[in-house]
Amino acid sequence: MVKGLSSFHTALFRATGGRLGDRLVANDMLLLTTIGTVTGGSHTVPLLYLQDGEALVVVASYGGRHDHPQWYKNLIADSRVSVRTKDGAFSALARAATPAERSDLWARVVSAYSGYGEYQARTEREIPLVFLDRVV
Repeated sequence: MVKGLSSFHTALFRATGGRLGDRLVANDMLLLTTIGTVTGGSHTVPLLYLQDGEALVVVASYGGRHDHPQWYKNLIADSRVSVRTKDGAFSALARAATPAERSDLWARVVSAYSGYGEYQARTEREIPLVFLDRVV
């Protein structure tokens, strides 16, 4: 069901240029495209994001499941990603937040969407935060 909703959200966002699908649970949404570690093809997922200075930050929560989402595994293998917001598309380099960065941001992430705190409580893995830095 998650894949179906994700595909629908992605199609809606793309079809409307981000006019629909750009907000969910009172947060901004983006489309993140990674290169698959197995297929080598591009894979796009809709994600909530926060702005942190010039970077965007996304959360690899996967609803609190015990394994990281595939998009996160993909960007660990190849940090070159494509990002699309309602304001346009750009290339970026993705990197996992350091422990100190995550600690500084976690309260803000949970404040933006309390579900992330619930997801963290469901799993023993530490949910990664990922910075998306625009490539100029």
